[in-house]
Amino acid sequence: MRTFGFPEFLFILEAAKWTLALSAIAFVGGAILGLAIALMRTSESPWARGVSTTFIQIFQGTPLLLQLFLVFFGAPVLGLDINPWVAAGVALILNSAAFLGEIWRGCIEAIPRGQWEAAQALNLKYAARMRDVVLPQALKIALAPTVGYVVQIIKGTSLAAIIGFVEVTRAGQVVNNATFQPLVVFSVVAAIYFAICWPLSLLAARMERRRARALAR
Repeated sequence: MRTFGFPEFLFILEAAKWTLALSAIAFVGGAILGLAIALMRTSESPWARGVSTTFIQIFQGTPLLLQLFLVFFGAPVLGLDINPWVAAGVALILNSAAFLGEIWRGCIEAIPRGQWEAAQALNLKYAARMRDVVLPQALKIALAPTVGYVVQIIKGTSLAAIIGFVEVTRAGQVVNNATFQPLVVFSVVAAIYFAICWPLSLLAARMERRRARALAR
């Protein structure tokens, strides 16, 4: 057993880069899949709407921790050799896609119907309506809630510790097992998460205020 000191702090801080890397993977992958889900949810095809709705209900209706377990322990049952990096990335991408898809679906549907009708009057196909008329306007609405959700992704990466992925929370567990100073160790872990998430929370709030002022004019 040893005392918590600067080397232990550096070990936890070093793990923050893996938290950020996993968060980036979850956001980029979730954004790509989430955009597809949002477009399916607002499409004219009943089949596409049904598939996307089912996807969202499954991944929003089950805990992220359970999804991590199912991916990590379920893949070997299917004969797939999977490591914590891949398992955490896949689970977080799927989970993020469900939430981002629903956020963006709401932003798309928030566009006034007059804009949709004007695009239809111009005889634009569905793809052209979305690309040239709807999505550019929905993007402005989606920025603030999307930045806010990134905070949830970052905090959600802490659950990857349960499958052995060494990010900030897992590094804190390792240090705590060596020092037996949980109050100090996990206060440092909390401070690191706060330092990462707080600026994003401020940015999201600032975007919301700016949009509210723009709408009030």
